[in-house]
Amino acid sequence: MTYPAADQNREKKITLLIVTLTSFLTPFMAAGANIALPRIGAELNLHAILLTWIASAYILSAAVFLLPFGRLADIHGRKKIFTWGIVFFGFGSLLVALAHNASVLIAARVVQGLGGGMVFGTGTAMLTSAYPPGERGRALGWNIGAVYLGLSVGPPAGGALVGLIGWRSIFWINVASCLLILTLIFFYLKGDHREAAHESFDFIGAILYGCGITGLMIGFSTLPGFCGYLALFLGLIVLFLFYKWERRTSMPLLHFGLLMTNRVFAFSSLAAFINYSSTFAVGFLLSLYLQTVKGFSPQQAGFLLVPQPIVQAVFAPLSGHLSDRIEPQKLASIGMACSAAGLMMLILLNQNTGLYFFILSLIFLGLGFGLFSSPNTNAIMSSVQRRQFGVASATVGTMRLLGQMFSMGVATLIITLWVGDKSIITGSQPQFVTAMHIIFAIFAALSFFGIFASMARGKMRERL
Repeated sequence: MTYPAADQNREKKITLLIVTLTSFLTPFMAAGANIALPRIGAELNLHAILLTWIASAYILSAAVFLLPFGRLADIHGRKKIFTWGIVFFGFGSLLVALAHNASVLIAARVVQGLGGGMVFGTGTAMLTSAYPPGERGRALGWNIGAVYLGLSVGPPAGGALVGLIGWRSIFWINVASCLLILTLIFFYLKGDHREAAHESFDFIGAILYGCGITGLMIGFSTLPGFCGYLALFLGLIVLFLFYKWERRTSMPLLHFGLLMTNRVFAFSSLAAFINYSSTFAVGFLLSLYLQTVKGFSPQQAGFLLVPQPIVQAVFAPLSGHLSDRIEPQKLASIGMACSAAGLMMLILLNQNTGLYFFILSLIFLGLGFGLFSSPNTNAIMSSVQRRQFGVASATVGTMRLLGQMFSMGVATLIITLWVGDKSIITGSQPQFVTAMHIIFAIFAALSFFGIFASMARGKMRERL
């Protein structure tokens, strides 16, 4: 679909505004919801396992639906799938705000995850379609910067909302924000892209993929119990069947040929998985460290963790802009090296560690992710054909969610082995610190390996 230059420029700006607002909203909601969990548990009388499923249900649902809806967006239109994603995300938020028992609350989070998967699988593709290669990195950088801004604002703003109005207010704000975004889409976003309009959808692949990812993520969340290992094993078996099916079908959900023949796409996706695997659980661990080992209040701990996402929010747009001129391979690899340095610093944390050292390690982590994420996403999206933008966008989101689940799985496993079912608050701080050191050592080793995965992608080749 071709527009005059003025209309194209307007379409680019409104697309960036809408996708960026959505990219801010989802992490803001996630961070605010985490702050609200104790209050939710107290009001609805939920035990610890149900509280974990409030978070896990959203991640699992988003991961299952990301790739299928990324493919459907290529076939039926990215704006259409994105719009329906906002509808489901807003409706799920409404259900959460009205929920009065655990079953409704978790079901509502699944609906939110469905909407989130539709949005995550199309937003990056919409930006990539709207912006030409020479401007794409800057647009992706602003978009990723909005994610980190949401992560920065979420904890303090969510805490204030929970304290002053109540936990439901976070989700009412989501409903209002979704209505605003839908209004912008309806009145201002006119174009749509569906370069694979005449291709068919792989329903069998989607079912196998969903079942495999569900088994994998449930397995990671329940390790080291027998059910965890069983679910993990079954999930891997189903994903292997998914791989075999995708290699045989003519219109696959995921083109494994991209991973086999497209070096930039394959190693950029691997680098994304490694990066999220080695960094996602850091905030969870440091929150426990600050409150149980250092003795800070939740509010103080929240503010001490803010430097990392602020640095990420500052450097993500800058690195995205630079990736239009400098090879993403170099910028992303430098970012991965900074993350490895920050994680190695965290290995030294103990009860007597000064705050300056702690904040400096967070700055290194923030700088690492800020330099890595935008160039890496630019490399992934620029390495595929236009008809594959939806699948590539969904791959970015899938690597993020799988990395997050793997990161938490490693942290949970090590803490279970070293701390067990004891309370960290009542005398198990030394065991927790030891477990934390082991986890950060594993994450630092992963990041160090990620430097080579990032460098191995070679130079980016634009495929218009």
